[in-house]
Amino acid sequence: MTTEVGVHDGSHSRSSAVRFAGFLLVAWLQVVATLLAVLLVLSLLPGAAALRLAVPLVIATSGLLWWATVRALRLRRATPAGVPVTRKDAPALWSMIDEAATAAGVRPPDAVTVVAGATVTLAEYARLAGLLGGRRELFVGMPVLLAWDEAWLRAAVAHELAHGTPKLGRFAPMAYRGRAALARIVPRIPRRSPAGPVLRAYARWYVKADAPFAREQELVADRIAAEFAGGRAATGVLRDAPALEGLQQLFHAEYLSPGWQAGVVPDDVFGGFLRVLAARADDLALLRAAEPEPAGEWDHHPPLPERLAALADLTVEGPERAEPAAAGDLLPELPSLGRALQAVAFPPAGRTVTGWDDFFGAARLAEMEREADASLRAISRVAGSPVTGAADVLDLAADGRLRKIAETVFDDLPAEETSARIAELIALLLALAALHGGVARWRHSWMGTAEVVAADGAHLDLTVAAELAGDPATVGEARERIAAMGIDPAAAAPVGEGRPQPRVPVIGGVVNVLVDGVRSDLLIVETGLVLVAGLPRSRNGEAKRRLSRLATDGVLADGTPAGEPSVEGGSRFVPFTDLAGASATRNGRRSWAMDLRDGGSINVRTALDSDELPGGWTALDDAVAFLTSTR
Repeated sequence: MTTEVGVHDGSHSRSSAVRFAGFLLVAWLQVVATLLAVLLVLSLLPGAAALRLAVPLVIATSGLLWWATVRALRLRRATPAGVPVTRKDAPALWSMIDEAATAAGVRPPDAVTVVAGATVTLAEYARLAGLLGGRRELFVGMPVLLAWDEAWLRAAVAHELAHGTPKLGRFAPMAYRGRAALARIVPRIPRRSPAGPVLRAYARWYVKADAPFAREQELVADRIAAEFAGGRAATGVLRDAPALEGLQQLFHAEYLSPGWQAGVVPDDVFGGFLRVLAARADDLALLRAAEPEPAGEWDHHPPLPERLAALADLTVEGPERAEPAAAGDLLPELPSLGRALQAVAFPPAGRTVTGWDDFFGAARLAEMEREADASLRAISRVAGSPVTGAADVLDLAADGRLRKIAETVFDDLPAEETSARIAELIALLLALAALHGGVARWRHSWMGTAEVVAADGAHLDLTVAAELAGDPATVGEARERIAAMGIDPAAAAPVGEGRPQPRVPVIGGVVNVLVDGVRSDLLIVETGLVLVAGLPRSRNGEAKRRLSRLATDGVLADGTPAGEPSVEGGSRFVPFTDLAGASATRNGRRSWAMDLRDGGSINVRTALDSDELPGGWTALDDAVAFLTSTR
């Protein structure tokens, strides 16, 4: 049985639309009011003085406010990388979407694109800051097609399309567009923007006043989804969507990102996600059972328990099908589509394409090499000579110097923990020597665990040899054990074109800042700062896209952008090891001062059009705080 959506006179939707139109009206009224105030001041001045002050005063007040308002109201929507799916490509999918549009009382979307994120989202490229509708595009995530059955996908699509249903009044679609527009506009208004205070104050009132109708729109969209796909499917999507996003984040953090940073990319990204989906079902269940994240300021969805309660008695369904049709069955040749999507969503950008086994091995090896390199640098500094690997460390241990060096490096640890650190370092270096010499390999599991084993898969125990090597009296016995395992302590990493070039993790980025007075962009990476020559103001929109591309492609160990070694205008890498200290100040604009060990300095200051990649300002503040506390 189905429940009919209630009949509305449209007053709520009309009020919501009027409130949004009022936001735009207020935005421009403050510009007009400022201009009138300036003209009033000019009218009180003598004619010659008024004429002399008119242009600079109008530009400095009304002109600046007009520019800030235009910038604030500009709707920018980043389009995710994806593969368009036409009606000819997937007639079954489009047929389902047409049916969902009919159920919601709206026209079908103008385009459908399969993307890499675990999402089903309808994006509308509205006009006049949301007052008028525009082209609508439905984004369907590949993880959704791999994880959900057809009924769940039907429910998710129907819900998205139902956001624009006119069943709550003819102005309901405009009300939803306006709410979505403000959610993008207000958070992007710079703190220093002269248009900001009034717009933010109005937006706070708008959110509070519009909350009841926003809640009603979401509940109606849930109801339409349940009527179209079944209450069980609509409820399943509400519970599973956040969990699937969480599992994808886990996949990226634990499986994909380490190898990506190591300079390799798997030949089948989405095939790997499908294996994680099967292997870590328990983790997915825990994510489903977890408490939902607190709603954000602009999240107009009702609490999950309220939405589930509203759907509880909506429909009466028969028993669940034993083998429901998979969502991916609506698209022919899904594996081919996955490969095409990977080409645009995860372009190699110079990385080596490998199978998953080699990908995991390269990722773990790169992590071990980074950890070993940091330890060996610290030992070399205390020893006063280069210490490059296991062979050198064993020599230091044999003559008793390793213990003294370790006590200097780990001066805050008790003796027992220092011994444990020595054994851990030697075990790490022996494992690297075994891997570099072909004596060992990584054995991986999609459950998330991995271990170094002998080349034939047998257990490889390096712990005993490492503990023996930490004591000068037993270094000889340790060498015998190491030789018996076939490990050459002097084995080094291979060099040459066949070895992937590891990337340094990019933490954040800021655009259009002044570095020593020169317009620049800045990437904060794990080992330092990459200063990139800025683009002219006439190409302001391109600057953020360029820096985002550079961050995605990665930065090589020497600080060179991997995707574009010769960046327009050039780039400069400043390692953190070259910085003697740093400080941050705020005097109107934010600024950061960094002192170089060679006596020079770098001064970074924000400009009026400065912007950030997600987390950019925080990354820069954290880097400066780290330098301040450790230098």
